[in-house]
Amino acid sequence: MQIIEYDEKYIEDVKDLLTELEEYIVAIDQDHLDQVHPEYHEKMALVDLKDVNNNQGKCYIALLNDQVVGLIMGCIFPYEPYDYLDYKCPKRGEITELIVTSKVRSKGVGKALMKRMEDYFLSVGCEYVLVDVFAYNENAIRFYQEGGYHPRMYTDIKKL
Repeated sequence: MQIIEYDEKYIEDVKDLLTELEEYIVAIDQDHLDQVHPEYHEKMALVDLKDVNNNQGKCYIALLNDQVVGLIMGCIFPYEPYDYLDYKCPKRGEITELIVTSKVRSKGVGKALMKRMEDYFLSVGCEYVLVDVFAYNENAIRFYQEGGYHPRMYTDIKKL
């Protein structure tokens, strides 16, 4: 397996992986709020890659036998002035996307992608890494906990 930095020639693979992830999220969404909008496939990757380009981010691709099997995106978002009023604001990176195609999950691809992104964040002086995980994605929660991550905030929801 090889982890490389994103190149535009992989845009269709990125679109396919992000769509696979969103379809999975829709399938496990017990609140039935997520959807795969008809324009998702064409537009979401461009939105995510723009965030990467505008926020000191990186996108890495996992290749196995010259096939794209996973990706990770991460950014270093700036703090807002009001953040400093109640928070120490250490430099932190944020994982914005992580997907390994279902064909090769549990084979170390996700761990390799995380290591590459964490190494990048360390190299630019980040002290922490944040990742939002969909509450119903128990596999992802377990994956991140095994990697040393823990919850810091919770978002609760109630249907009225």
